[in-house]
Amino acid sequence: MNARSLRLTVWPRRGALACVLWPVSLLYRALAALNRGLYAAGLRQRAQVSVPVVVVGNVVAGGAGKTPVVMAVVHHLRQRGLAMAVVSRGYGRSTRDCREVLPDSLAREVGDEPLLLRQATGVPVFVAALRADAARAALRRYPETQVIVCDDGLQHWALQRDVDICVFDERGVGNGWCLPAGPLREPWPRAVDLVVAHGAVPAGGNAPAFAGTRRLATHARRADGQQTALADLRGQPLYALAGIARPEAFFSLLADAGLTPTHTEALPDHYDFESWTARKDEGSALVCTEKDAVKLWRRCPDAWAVPLEVVLPDAFYQRLDALLAPKLSLPHGHTTA
Repeated sequence: MNARSLRLTVWPRRGALACVLWPVSLLYRALAALNRGLYAAGLRQRAQVSVPVVVVGNVVAGGAGKTPVVMAVVHHLRQRGLAMAVVSRGYGRSTRDCREVLPDSLAREVGDEPLLLRQATGVPVFVAALRADAARAALRRYPETQVIVCDDGLQHWALQRDVDICVFDERGVGNGWCLPAGPLREPWPRAVDLVVAHGAVPAGGNAPAFAGTRRLATHARRADGQQTALADLRGQPLYALAGIARPEAFFSLLADAGLTPTHTEALPDHYDFESWTARKDEGSALVCTEKDAVKLWRRCPDAWAVPLEVVLPDAFYQRLDALLAPKLSLPHGHTTA
């Protein structure tokens, strides 16, 4: 049974199969607690860097919408006038080295989400097997960096962090059990600084929680930069595909925007499109997510990529700023907007 099947049939409730897997989940939970305990006791060292680190991650497997939250945080900090870099492990990439992600990097070498973050935000992005290595490399290459934003990494205790942001989607914590009986990478509640929930806020935990609203941008774009209003695609024959953790969420957002694809194709998360066969209905426009586009455009540059945005309340950013303020080291005379 693959992760998608587990997510749809096992993790939402404590059914028969979840109960069968529950003893295994206890072992997973114990190993996670042991790893965390070793760092807490100082038996494993946590790397520190010279600027504050903001981690945006989740405790639920299968994607919770963290990448749009990373983009929103980066956009906010940049509006404040802060210089930042993003670091990531680069899930699914074929390389293991530490490298900077460039606008023309190959997704298979740097990971699709880091490439999307680089292209969408324009800030420096570095990937490494150890996020601390990526952070150090970013600071060497861009010494003016004032904040490191870590894409994912709540369970990566090897890098000292200053602000932890935990993202939940509509599933919450599912059945509340750890992998593989449930969706949790570690037990909830756990200590974090901020919670972003795209649905009901999970019970437990003392961190301030804020509602996030996911929506599609009002435009779509092609590989050559050409844009069209999303509304102009209404009524047109469309072929929609998504190689993300929850393809159905993208298809639902398309429907909410008034788009009615004649065909939808759900692909595995981080799908590389190397073996994908182009559709045969040439009369339909191809619509995909931005995450898919960074890989698909090399084969289908005419595909329309629809950006996914998240809207967060001002109170979230005010709290984030308050958490960062005592940790920021600003040059004399520097002020932020």
